[in-house]
Amino acid sequence: MRQERTVQMSIFDLFAAHEIGRELKAMSQWLDDNRDLLGLVARDLRRSNVKATGRQGLPAEAVLRCALLKQYRQLSYQELAFHLEDSASFRAFARLPWSWSPKKSVLQKTISAIRPQTWEEINRALLSGARQEKLEDGAVVRLDSTVTAALMHEPSDSSLLWDAVRVMVRLLRQADALAGGTGPGWRNHCRAAKKRARKIQFTRGRPNRVQLYRDLIAITRTTLAYLEQASEHFAGTPDPFVDLWQGQLRHYRPLIERIITQSERRVLAGETVPANEKLVSLFEPHADIIVKGSRDTEYGHKLNLTTGRSGMILDLVIETGNPPDSDRLLPMLERHIVLWGQAPRQAAADGGFATRDNLATAKAWGVCDMAFHKKAGLRIEDMVRSKWVYRKLRNFRAGIEAGISCLKRAYGLARCTWRGLNHFKTYVWSSVVAYNLALFARLRST
Repeated sequence: MRQERTVQMSIFDLFAAHEIGRELKAMSQWLDDNRDLLGLVARDLRRSNVKATGRQGLPAEAVLRCALLKQYRQLSYQELAFHLEDSASFRAFARLPWSWSPKKSVLQKTISAIRPQTWEEINRALLSGARQEKLEDGAVVRLDSTVTAALMHEPSDSSLLWDAVRVMVRLLRQADALAGGTGPGWRNHCRAAKKRARKIQFTRGRPNRVQLYRDLIAITRTTLAYLEQASEHFAGTPDPFVDLWQGQLRHYRPLIERIITQSERRVLAGETVPANEKLVSLFEPHADIIVKGSRDTEYGHKLNLTTGRSGMILDLVIETGNPPDSDRLLPMLERHIVLWGQAPRQAAADGGFATRDNLATAKAWGVCDMAFHKKAGLRIEDMVRSKWVYRKLRNFRAGIEAGISCLKRAYGLARCTWRGLNHFKTYVWSSVVAYNLALFARLRST
């Protein structure tokens, strides 16, 4: 049976007399004061199909602490496994049972099992502690948006088609192994697909590129037909490995068909495919196309954040698609009112959030001063009480840029290195909680 916490701690758990060691000790103290959160982590571990019998796994407390340590120091799983064995301070913080040194595969399996909802609950508990100690009251807030990139390369129609052929050939090879050489025949078109995809990259002129695309699409369709024949060959076969193979096929087939269709529409027919209909990655199909102003196009998810005077992240929403900032101000304020029980007295936001309707509704909800970084046709007198208050709130809003920069540089929020939408959300929330916990420890010690 998996334990929620480490029952017997070592008397040798000592933190280094160093800035990082002292910070880890302060973070560990808050976790000790909030052990009721371990039940949430233990529940997630039970949901992740980990058997409750046999050898004991890592306690839920150790899993949570290792996850925070990973994001706090921006370590890979391999690096985390090394430091947990090598560093006394890291072992003391992780609360590992005596002589346990988990491998990277164990750390990956358990840490990724924590759901984003659990991280959000931990963040709310952290904010509640900050409120009780009068470090943050939620009365003055600032809002902004940013983008976290997904784990994918910059897409093109040719690279997507080439990815599709590679994946299908891999599945066909697996099918041959399962059939023992008795399956339907097929030809490996990987080399031909790669050759055309590379040639498209360096070919000038639409007519030449169109002909290469026709060949590449035909190769993709032919390989998909081979895969359909292999699926029919396995129909009715009672084998768990065949079922797993068929599951992979059911996952990839509609995605590959979408790639073929959008390539035909965009390249052969010359259509403009709307962004919400485009598939930009075969492996990260959840990724959105994000364009912010005149900046480069990014592929991932848009984040809307709210921070307070303490600098802590008070709220976070991982958006679907690329909604304009002006549509997200009121939902973010509404979430703040639900979480804190009242509207903020003062709020500041970027110019993209500014509209007359947003200003009027925010005032009606109880926001006394609602300042936008760019006036966007609004008068200062309508937003705030005086020009002095407007300058103060505008300067205060600029501080969220530093927080976002720190999250991206030091806590890995620039690019998610985990796969899948659920893991994307888990990664983002774990980074935010690690950031907030470290900042809370610093504010507490001042």
